[in-house]
Amino acid sequence: MAIKILVTGGTFDKEYDEINGKLFFKDTHLSELLELGRSKLIVNVRTLMMVDSLEMNQDDRELILKNCMHCDEDKIVITHGTDTMEVTAKFLGQQKLAKTIVLTGAMIPYKFGSSDGLFNLGCALALVQTLPNGVYVAMNGKYFLWNNVHKNKSTGTFEEINSSN
Repeated sequence: MAIKILVTGGTFDKEYDEINGKLFFKDTHLSELLELGRSKLIVNVRTLMMVDSLEMNQDDRELILKNCMHCDEDKIVITHGTDTMEVTAKFLGQQKLAKTIVLTGAMIPYKFGSSDGLFNLGCALALVQTLPNGVYVAMNGKYFLWNNVHKNKSTGTFEEINSSN
């Protein structure tokens, strides 16, 4: 069975406008990332929106949920901006869908050439195939349960809220 990939934007897909010095969205880079990573997986990609996650609202999250609920696939990867990834993960996790959903993103845009997006996408694709049903966040080689993750804004990394250490 194929893996569904839902694109929502975020740093993953940002471009840099050299004239005005701003980041913007043009189109998703997902097919380039899959090709660069030499992925042999069967995936169905759907772009839902191209927004910075700070601009994502409840209607956007409802659209993501609707797409997760109504797609045929039970393995779903969502590319998402990192600033509110934990909010969307919590919203989806509370729905208790009988699917494995992994949210991932990037701290550096793919177009910058040194993005962590390729690594994070690869991890998310591997994790969605192996983890049990539930909602997870996959960043920097780690995965977190939807109800035990937050972005540490001072370090720019994701951490467990309640660590067992």
